[in-house]
Amino acid sequence: MSTSLFPRLCMAGAFGFALAAMSLFASAQVSNQPAQVQPQARGSATAGTFAPVLDSEKRPITAGGFVKTGPIIFQDASEKSGLTTWHHTMGTSEKNYILESNGSGVALLDYDNDGWLDIYLVNGSTYDAMSGKAEPPHAALFHNNHDGTFTDIAAKAGVTNDRWGFGVAIGDYDNDGWPDIYVGNFGKNRLYHNNHDGTFTDVAEQAGVMLGNWTTGASFGDYDGDGRLDIFAPGYIHWDLNDPPGGRSASCTFRGVHVLCGPRGLPGEPDHLFHNNGDGTFTDVSEKAGVSDTKYRNYGFSSTFVDVNNDGKVDLVVSDDSTPNYLYLNKGNGTFEDASFFSGFALNADAREQANMGLAVGDYRNNGMVDLYTTTFSDDYKSLFRNDGDGNFSEITQTLGIAQITYPFLSWGSEFIDYDNDGWKDILVVSGHTFPIVDKHNWGTSYAERPLLFHNLSKGEKFELMPAVEGTGLADVIPARGAAFGDLLNDGKTDVIVNCMDHTPVLLRNVNADTNHWVELKLIGGPKSPRDAVGTTVYLTTGKMRQRGDVMSGGSYQSSNDQRPHFGLGQATSVDGVEVRWPSGAVEHISLPGVDRIFTIEEGKGIVPSVYDGIAAEHAASRNAHQAGN
Repeated sequence: MSTSLFPRLCMAGAFGFALAAMSLFASAQVSNQPAQVQPQARGSATAGTFAPVLDSEKRPITAGGFVKTGPIIFQDASEKSGLTTWHHTMGTSEKNYILESNGSGVALLDYDNDGWLDIYLVNGSTYDAMSGKAEPPHAALFHNNHDGTFTDIAAKAGVTNDRWGFGVAIGDYDNDGWPDIYVGNFGKNRLYHNNHDGTFTDVAEQAGVMLGNWTTGASFGDYDGDGRLDIFAPGYIHWDLNDPPGGRSASCTFRGVHVLCGPRGLPGEPDHLFHNNGDGTFTDVSEKAGVSDTKYRNYGFSSTFVDVNNDGKVDLVVSDDSTPNYLYLNKGNGTFEDASFFSGFALNADAREQANMGLAVGDYRNNGMVDLYTTTFSDDYKSLFRNDGDGNFSEITQTLGIAQITYPFLSWGSEFIDYDNDGWKDILVVSGHTFPIVDKHNWGTSYAERPLLFHNLSKGEKFELMPAVEGTGLADVIPARGAAFGDLLNDGKTDVIVNCMDHTPVLLRNVNADTNHWVELKLIGGPKSPRDAVGTTVYLTTGKMRQRGDVMSGGSYQSSNDQRPHFGLGQATSVDGVEVRWPSGAVEHISLPGVDRIFTIEEGKGIVPSVYDGIAAEHAASRNAHQAGN
């Protein structure tokens, strides 16, 4: 294989990157059995070794490249929000083992049904805590105080986890109208049942979904159409805490420097699909359904259920670290077809496997088909897979102009969001390296890194990197891992909450100055659909623009996003129509009486009264008072 090196790039004046053209991998060797790679293949999949990209102050571009002026899109509201009272902890500062390096996810959920999104932050652990010598780090459940601040009530709610935590998924598995929490751990997993009184009970053992080794980014989805949410739990590495497979004492290097080992060269952990029996228990149907990954044992990270081929059945998408991704197409008979390779999603455009961490799902072209975006290791680009229909994808990142700029970044959480409500989905990515030693070398990357925001231009035919303006959220240099995306203040703007490695959380508050309109939909499924409507697809039409939104669990990086479909409307002041395709198969057409608010739609009943009516009235009164004051 051959590569060309990045030029050294200096930043001066207006923001922009002038990267030389690259020739990437005329050929690539693909392993059909990634769990059995040879010792020389240890580590993470990358595209090669590239010269450092520096800004005008000789900083790595991952921690620099800032501009003095420009659009202010996100502000760091972490401290003002009260989130910095909590701290993530995972292993040792040296990161000698991969167990310590991957970080944890974050979820958005309205646990008390008051209409405001709360935040669940997964915590890691330490070796002393695992051996009982120290108190374990606690997960956080931050209650939304409705004023931009949050209060941690995890201890009172009974959801501190107190295990070595990684992923989190949100879903109402018992259809009682209250969201439940599934936490993927190293060790036993948690299934927190919502007790409707601000507390939860861990029922994982009696439910049969506890497992016992290393689970990452799980997701809820109704794969068999029985109206009940099932659970997919991807496995990462089979880890023995008493005899850890590989460490800095082993012959593992990155750019010639000894680092922790893995994932390549380490034993993989299989995946699990749990069927919901409807009585509070689940049955492991992984082998029967064809999604167990027991043959290759790829290193699973993030997952979600979504209908990628528009046949009315949710499919299963899994991002895998340093091994081919999985795309399982739902056959409608309780089994899946492994379409990973022939769909084009398993590998990138160079037929090369990547270290896929995060998973974003969204229709960025507004053509009714969901596209996929995966985040990867440093020295590699992050990949956008265009949906070509019938379950086929083309990786076209280079042609969209968003490949080269991402090479120095090691990225995790990501999502398609319409940050400016113009009706076109953009891409936001958060990053941070796994090796603390990168800060000691001139490799053009850094342990803490800044976010990347790509603005959708020309109706999805091109994206533009938005500038990192000093003092704003896009200039935050943080050791990011999991990220969840949603409207935390019910004001129609998508915010981002980031769970950072050995760090306090970061809240990127969307303060973009656009005057575009929007709507969001809270969906409630009927008797034959999941109550929380996971698996529902919504099409919203304004003029000639028809947008798609899906209700999903999981995704991003080991995280779970706002489950209310969000639609930016541009300057449109009305919605022409809404089509809701429920998991039951029912299709309904709804007329919205207004914009700039959240509507609750219940299957078979249309728009119904909800807590959002009062929130809309309060926001309208606030706007009127502000206008009168001006």
